[in-house]
Parts: sequence; C-alpha cells; structure tokens
Amino acid sequence: MALVPCQVLHAAILLSYCSILCNYKAIDMPAHQTYGGSWKFLTFIDLVIQAVFFGICVLTDLSSLLTRGNDSQEQERQLKKLISLRDWMMAVLAFPVGVFVVTMFWSIYIYDRELVYPKLLDNFIPAWLNHGMHTTVLPFVLIEMRTTHHQYPSRSCGLAAVCTFAVGYILWVCWIHHVTGVWVYPLLEHLSPGVKIIFFAAVTVVINVFYLVGEVLNNYIWDTQKCIEEGREKPKSE
Repeated sequence: MALVPCQVLHAAILLSYCSILCNYKAIDMPAHQTYGGSWKFLTFIDLVIQAVFFGICVLTDLSSLLTRGNDSQEQERQLKKLISLRDWMMAVLAFPVGVFVVTMFWSIYIYDRELVYPKLLDNFIPAWLNHGMHTTVLPFVLIEMRTTHHQYPSRSCGLAAVCTFAVGYILWVCWIHHVTGVWVYPLLEHLSPGVKIIFFAAVTVVINVFYLVGEVLNNYIWDTQKCIEEGREKPKSE
C-alpha cells in the first residue's frame, strides 16, 4: 500500500503546477511580449500539458469516489471515458514530452547554457522556478507511473500521435522564425539549414523513443506488481 494515497499526490502535484504557471506568467520578460508569447516555448507548453493531465487525474479520482457503490451505468461510462483520456494523455503527451523537456534542456544547458537558457534569464527567473519548469517534471511523471496503472494505446496509434505533436511544434517554431526572423532557441541560430533538418528529425526520433521507454516502463512496473501480488496470494490459497 502506498504511503501517500495517489489521490493526494495528484492534488498536490496539480497545485504545484498551478503555482509554477502563475509565477511564470507573472514574470515581465521581453520574450513574452513578442510573437507567440509564452506558447512558443516547449517548456511552457509542457507545463500546460502536465497541469491539464494532473487536473484530469484529480477529476478522475473525484469521479471514482462519487461512483463508488453507485449502480448508475451512465456514470460508469463517463468514468471510463475519463480514465481513457487520462491514460492517453500520460502515454502520448505527459511522459514523452515531459521527459524530453527535462533531458534535452539539461543536456544542452550543461554543454553551453547560452544555447538554450542564456544567463540573462537569471535576472527574470529565480532558480526554484527554473527547477520547477525543467527538473521536477521528471520525478512527478515517474511517481505517477509508479502509483497508477495506465493503459497504453496501440503502438502505431501512440507513435503517430507523438509524431504529430513533434512535427506540429517544429512547424510552429519554423513559422515563428518566418514571421519574426528570429529562432525561438539560440541553438538554432548556429545551425545551417541542412543541419537544422537533421536536428529536427533527430528530435522527432528521440521523443518517439521516450514514448517507447514509457510503454516499456509502464508494462515492467505493473507486470512486476502483478507477479508480486500473485506470489502473496499463493501461500494463502495453499
């Protein structure tokens, strides 16, 4: 049995993301006033994804509590729809995008922070908020995967959805450059057109790999859990 009920974890994590989003939007940064606003940054999009996902988790928990002991088939159908939406969001968006943001950000930051997070931003974004956006996302999704079983879609549908998201964001970044003449990330300013194409292709592949990692990890955790539970039941039956 979990030390902290997953319902409490969902509510706490949702409040955490709401706080991070509110504090981030309250910052008066020049980048927020330019074309695309905060929505041009994958970090901000990921924060919204995580907040919406954990909001659906909380809503699912509440619906589950309300329908417990209730024989209403309509409420059962609505709960199943919520669970399906929650599982789809975890598989296709919350896990792969969240893990991608954390790993990509810190990998580039360690190599040369000016390519992704210029030192100038330290004047606007406090360290705790930076970690809220680029660090805590990873442990939060791992905790969610460990405490709640998620039914993944078929692999072809899941990968197609992840590719759609990745390509859509890449096109959005290219459109912003077309309109403003400035790349969203300083890193892209240093790449030739040919290298940019390779970079975008590699990014799409990596985020698909993270989808597969999530699928394998989810199956491993819950197959192992099932084996442990079956092992405990055997002595009782004997």
